[in-house]
Amino acid sequence: MKKYLVFTLAAIALTFTACGENTEKKAAASAVEASSAKAVSNSPVMTFDKTIHDFGNIREGERVETVFTFTNTGKSDLVIVDARGSCGCTVPEYPKNTPIAPGASAKIRVSFDSSNKPNLQQKTVTISANTDSGRETIRIKAMVEADPVKEQQRQAAAAARLQQNN
Repeated sequence: MKKYLVFTLAAIALTFTACGENTEKKAAASAVEASSAKAVSNSPVMTFDKTIHDFGNIREGERVETVFTFTNTGKSDLVIVDARGSCGCTVPEYPKNTPIAPGASAKIRVSFDSSNKPNLQQKTVTISANTDSGRETIRIKAMVEADPVKEQQRQAAAAARLQQNN
């Protein structure tokens, strides 16, 4: 019985000791990773003049556009692989697969088609590039004033759907 009790206590002590060492090793490894992350990166960095553009009030059906200017403030060439709008109404034009040297600037033109988009619209353009994060985002927004004729058509269609479902 005593042997069983001693054996159990030894097993418990060994378990706690082993877990404690493992925790210390993990903490040391995390500290090394954190200091490595703080080290200066040689990756390119996209620094924008603005990351959001507000078109204000526009009429439904209008096409508007803005330009986002960015500078490569990193230490190596910046290459944009892709840029996509959050919907088909938001279209970016960008320097695709064109190296942008450190210190150089370039532009991304974003157009927005407000057809059939009444009320507040907020859209995102996601940029895939060779930065540390791999993805950068810019945003546009607009308050789209509904076209009265189209609004009546939408309300009539909604009423017809409601009546059909009842």
